[in-house]
Amino acid sequence: MRLGIIGCGLVGRKRANALGPHELVVCADQQPELAQRLAAEHRGCVAEAAPEVVLGRPDVDAILVCTSHDCLAPLTLAAIEAGKHVLVEKPAARTAEELEPVRAAARQHARVVKVGFNHRFHPGPRQAHELFAGGAIGDLLYIRARYGHGGRLGYETEWRASKERAGGGELLDQGSHLIDLARWFAGDFSEVTGHVATYFWPMPVEDNAFLSLRTAAGATAWLHASWTEWKNLFSFEVFGRTGKLQVEGLGGSYGPERLTWYRMLPEMGPPDITVYEYPPEDHSWGLELEEFVRAVDQGRQPCGNLDDAAAVLAVAAKLYEGRG
Repeated sequence: MRLGIIGCGLVGRKRANALGPHELVVCADQQPELAQRLAAEHRGCVAEAAPEVVLGRPDVDAILVCTSHDCLAPLTLAAIEAGKHVLVEKPAARTAEELEPVRAAARQHARVVKVGFNHRFHPGPRQAHELFAGGAIGDLLYIRARYGHGGRLGYETEWRASKERAGGGELLDQGSHLIDLARWFAGDFSEVTGHVATYFWPMPVEDNAFLSLRTAAGATAWLHASWTEWKNLFSFEVFGRTGKLQVEGLGGSYGPERLTWYRMLPEMGPPDITVYEYPPEDHSWGLELEEFVRAVDQGRQPCGNLDDAAAVLAVAAKLYEGRG
């Protein structure tokens, strides 16, 4: 597949470094030097100043949209209307309302749009989902998950701290991954409660989000996303009637990625335990791109799509309504 990237910052570079056999032919960024630097690292790639030039290239099969949140939906919509398939970073828009024209256009033009919920492609959550789907822990009871980091000096001046550009704070940042993973295991949530708060960072968006979500069948997801987690943390636990699956770490500063499968014994007491440990390299970006390419080839919805993004944004909206 021949690809174009719009947005050549940290995430755009991660995408570009995980292309595998696919070819990056053009890239663009509002900061031209970022596009020029990325293009120089990929043979045959051209840096452009305007995204419209990328969208207009007839030799580009698909666009990777890796920008701030305010640009995600407009650029995805423009790419669809230009006849391109799209992989857009989460949360794909600032609100569900902003996303709706994108969903309508994707249906109208029969374009595949994948949303960058790359945590589905980390080995721990991925294997946990396979075990869960295979009945390894029986019927779902509840999910408990925490995800956070502590920011950095000057974090309050970055685009993620702007309500206009980001649409929200930590709830839409790491919180969107937690909501998406919880839905992946539990299905849709019919009850949404919780609140968002700004405890530490002097910014107009939240630095913490607390969620209690419930499915129609009664399964609960209790989630906490934080920008005041002074030691980076990822913990995702799935409790079933006959056992538990626990993912800890994501590699790097989040610590080694590990899945622990606890199996209840007939006599109860201490469970049988199996531990899976994964290499430190993060292959989730490449695996997610391959899922996108397969979905394009097969003309189907990808794992992590616009419907999933709309559901995540709908949950977030409920909490933001509560904040007033």
